[in-house]
Amino acid sequence: MQALKYLTDTDIEPFLVLSDINMPKLNGMELREKVHNNEDLRLKSIPYLFFSTSAEQRHVIDAYSRSIQGFFVKPSNYEKLKKVIVKIVEYWQECESPNYIKNAQ
Repeated sequence: MQALKYLTDTDIEPFLVLSDINMPKLNGMELREKVHNNEDLRLKSIPYLFFSTSAEQRHVIDAYSRSIQGFFVKPSNYEKLKKVIVKIVEYWQECESPNYIKNAQ
């Protein structure tokens, strides 16, 4: 719920959104659905990635059906976690995404 409020209330364009599936109050799939159904938030939230301990095929399929840009399984130790995050950041630093301009026509 806090993530949705932050994305809605701020004019800051996040570099990327990393979301877990299992979150209290509003799970990651529900958050993605709300972001995806709001045109303003949809452009503001590219890339939207899932970073979760769950790698169940139904979660992966459900996530990609909501137009996410990546699904990553959280590694079990800190060093692997750090390497994965560095790779994600390096990839998206090189990638072009739409510039977010609030209320752009």
